[in-house]
Amino acid sequence: MTDQPLDNKTEFDPAMLEALVCPVSQTTLHYDAQKQELVSKAASLAFPIRNGIPVMLVDEARKLDG
Repeated sequence: MTDQPLDNKTEFDPAMLEALVCPVSQTTLHYDAQKQELVSKAASLAFPIRNGIPVMLVDEARKLDG
C-alpha cells in the first residue's frame, strides 16, 4: 500500500462518452470541459460532472437556455 495523497479533482475520461447517452432523449452527449458538464442538445439539459463522475440524474441537470 502506497502513501500517496488523494486527488479530490479527478478528471472525466472523455472515452466514457462512447457508453453514455442522455437518460431523457437517449441521444449522444457533448463534453463541456470548461463547465464540467455533459450536454444533451436534444433534451436541452446539462448534466454535472463531480470529481470526474457524471451525475446522470435529471433532477441534478441544468436546463439550457433556448
